[in-house]
Amino acid sequence: MCGIQRGGPRCCWSLFTMTWSSFVPLLPLFQATNEVVSRVPKATHTEMLAAVDSCSRAYASWSDTSILTRQQIFLRYQQLIKENIKELARLITLEQGKTLADAEGDVFRGLQVAEHACSITSLMMGETLPSITKDMDTYTYRLPIGVCAGIAPFNFPAMIPLWMFPMGMVCGNTYLMKPSERVPGCTMLLAKLLQDAGLPDGTLNIIHGQHAAVNFICDHPAIKAISFVGSNQAGEYIYERGSKNGKRVQSNMGAKNHGVVMPDANKENTLNQLVGAAFGAAGQRCMALSTAILVGEARDWLPELVERSKALRVNAGDQPGADVGPLISPEARARVEMLIQSGVDEGATLLLDGRNVHVKGYENGNFVGPTIIGNVSPAMKCYTEEIFGPVLVVLEADTLDDAISLVNNNQYGNGTAIFTTNGATARKYTHEVDVGQIGVNVPIPVPLPMFSFTGSRGSFRGDTNFYGKQGIQFYTQIKTVTSQWKAEDATTKAAAVTMPTMR
Repeated sequence: MCGIQRGGPRCCWSLFTMTWSSFVPLLPLFQATNEVVSRVPKATHTEMLAAVDSCSRAYASWSDTSILTRQQIFLRYQQLIKENIKELARLITLEQGKTLADAEGDVFRGLQVAEHACSITSLMMGETLPSITKDMDTYTYRLPIGVCAGIAPFNFPAMIPLWMFPMGMVCGNTYLMKPSERVPGCTMLLAKLLQDAGLPDGTLNIIHGQHAAVNFICDHPAIKAISFVGSNQAGEYIYERGSKNGKRVQSNMGAKNHGVVMPDANKENTLNQLVGAAFGAAGQRCMALSTAILVGEARDWLPELVERSKALRVNAGDQPGADVGPLISPEARARVEMLIQSGVDEGATLLLDGRNVHVKGYENGNFVGPTIIGNVSPAMKCYTEEIFGPVLVVLEADTLDDAISLVNNNQYGNGTAIFTTNGATARKYTHEVDVGQIGVNVPIPVPLPMFSFTGSRGSFRGDTNFYGKQGIQFYTQIKTVTSQWKAEDATTKAAAVTMPTMR
């Protein structure tokens, strides 16, 4: 258990120098070389129990802490994140592999949620309705729910944990965080910064682990809510198991995001947007624009799309000029290459092949270069499965209606984009497409934190989404008070101006 509670069992708070006895280590790697860069202890069941107990003990005092005090802590916290963006990004690139520029963007988007959490004094306001009948008023409080937990994926080591514990904790909950075992370093530093901002001991605890840690979070009765981002298989499992145990669960899962390109679109801007959204972060984004639908004459742009994609530079994330870094693991690379080959085997056309890319000095890295597969049909495996790599599959449609049908027939509903200069076309698409987040000439339409992340259909399980107003609803409960004070019971009818006497 690595928590910010000082003096806890075995692995008490110490960022990089930890004391442990016998343990099974988790080994984060530098994905460009597959070399071990750090070791973290895999939490035992006893340590996980201690972490939850720490959160439970701290809840009474933390939930009773004034909202202004909680706000001040997170105001200091967001400033510390700003001051440490470079170091946080370095840790992300070291363990996850994405380019330094992309890693800074990862931190910055998480920082925006931490900044939004500082608006808690407005976000947690209740409602009132006076005089609903004679001498009777009704009002509501928004209150924390208890110990909450977050399970984060490997692809955004800063942004997604920052979607979780700041929103939960500023509402007055205590928090148990499980970062991905592949990329724990950034979350550890984020926790240290929150401690430096003045967070009381025991309110945030971090555990490291895999399946046993996930099952523990789903089953422990003290944990009231679970936030999860990751694959569909894990997300469905966590939603079902956590819900059966009476917990609130919000589960953001997989995606197959479509970019619909109309022939009237701005060609220069659209091609650049497609290339960046498909291959940035090596395609390891749940909001990656992994599928292009070229409508009508827009199919003629395909050769130029291929040429622009070829120009991207594949290299280790910490190397200057790198556009595409490595994948997270050898297994991820093998799966991506398998799905590329499945497209070829099923009759698609491999327009750009990123397999067998050679990066000088990093020959053992998990690299796949930008890949484009054309002539794809909806039944092909490379279309039906989320590839989660730098692969763009291309379909063609004769009309906008055909494109909308393709998108709506896909199981996922995380994000989509349309590229057009026609307002009526954009309006038709945004009204008729059944996807939770839509961009018009915006390839990755992730909302800023004053809104909420609203993936839908097969991409989300739960009733309330991440951050924004939805996030506040997820991490709070409503208490409603109806009171009656009869006017005739008032003890003083008028001011007394005469000398009081004793009778």
